[in-house]
Amino acid sequence: MKAVTKLPLRCVCSCYGRLFSVSSSVNCSENSQRNECTASPPKFKPKRALVLTKMSRYEYEKKMCQSETEEGLQRYLAERGSDYEGVLIRHNIHHSNLKEVKETLEKEGIEMEIVQRFEYTPDAIQWADIVLSAGGDGTFLLAASKIKDRSKPLVGINTDPARSEGYLCLPTKFSLRVSDALERFLAGKFKWMWRQRIRTTMTGQHANDEPLELHNQELQYPEHRFMEHVAEHEMYKQSSESASDLPPRVLPVLALNEVFIGECLSARVSYFEFSTDDSISVKQKSSGLTVCTGTGSSSWSFNINHIPKESVKEILKITNEIANCSCHIDSEAVLRKIASEFNNSLRFDPGEARMAYTMRDPVMNGIYHVAVPRGFANRMTIRSRMWDGCLAIDGGVSFKFNDGAIATLEVFSEDALQTVMLT
Repeated sequence: MKAVTKLPLRCVCSCYGRLFSVSSSVNCSENSQRNECTASPPKFKPKRALVLTKMSRYEYEKKMCQSETEEGLQRYLAERGSDYEGVLIRHNIHHSNLKEVKETLEKEGIEMEIVQRFEYTPDAIQWADIVLSAGGDGTFLLAASKIKDRSKPLVGINTDPARSEGYLCLPTKFSLRVSDALERFLAGKFKWMWRQRIRTTMTGQHANDEPLELHNQELQYPEHRFMEHVAEHEMYKQSSESASDLPPRVLPVLALNEVFIGECLSARVSYFEFSTDDSISVKQKSSGLTVCTGTGSSSWSFNINHIPKESVKEILKITNEIANCSCHIDSEAVLRKIASEFNNSLRFDPGEARMAYTMRDPVMNGIYHVAVPRGFANRMTIRSRMWDGCLAIDGGVSFKFNDGAIATLEVFSEDALQTVMLT
């Protein structure tokens, strides 16, 4: 790392803990089968820890600028209207907290390795007893995407709480005082919690293609969107073996938040066939499909479906006119309460083995009609009718998903991600 704060990538320490907490409360007694929270204090003594650290904005801009001097970086940022001093301050805050993580682990005597996303490999994950993400929710999702072992815990540490909510990370008071969190953890003051994830099985064309790492796309391929588009047209000019002859493939990445299926270019209409559980497949056009877990139900899916109190007021006003009711449309407290009740109903427990789906902006006319644009399912099957489609997992990895490709989405208990709730 070239600039201001430099940390060694390898060091020897000793602590391991399954540290993780969530913003929403979970009743372990009522949800014991779903979340599998332990009743008695667990004992966990890790020997090796792998810390995945985010690339700070400063480090990213440094790579893109390719300047050897700070003056060059300042000019580069100034030309784009960005504040060099602000970028530098956030960089130093992140690395100051990363340093505290390192020192805390060293104090506990745990062997550890700090890596960035390019060094975050299956071999590195296999080496560790526990994985810690140092960044925000994006870093946590990246860390989770490559963990396949159900007994490999992941802990999220928000290294800049002032600028990132870090819903998936430890509460702010623990992210800022990692030593306190580790003391609780090593004392057994936590409960295990498993977050369900979505497994995707692909058949047909592109089932065996390598994924496009969206985290790395801008650094590696500045014009990758154009190159991918050209590759799609070249594919249709070539003869290929029948899709029916290609074996199914379980994609190498599990979705902790959501799977998105749609056209790569958002201005295009997404066209595919869709079925849930044992229902009949239906052709539909929309702005794409999102399928989320309980963890993801408070993220993108929530933002798509939530309603403001202004919408509640409009609906109640129409209800009063049509049904001759007398709903209190002028009461701000009532409107907020109704909106809150509906919006809270969109969230469900991260341990539940089901998925919530949403058709974004479904086309409704005499030909296309989606009877249930939003709902729950245990199994979903989507057949692409798109020309430049993608299947994106947690906003970090994208797979080609063009005409004839079929994706099956399911939740299996063995795919759950192990985390903790501090007590």
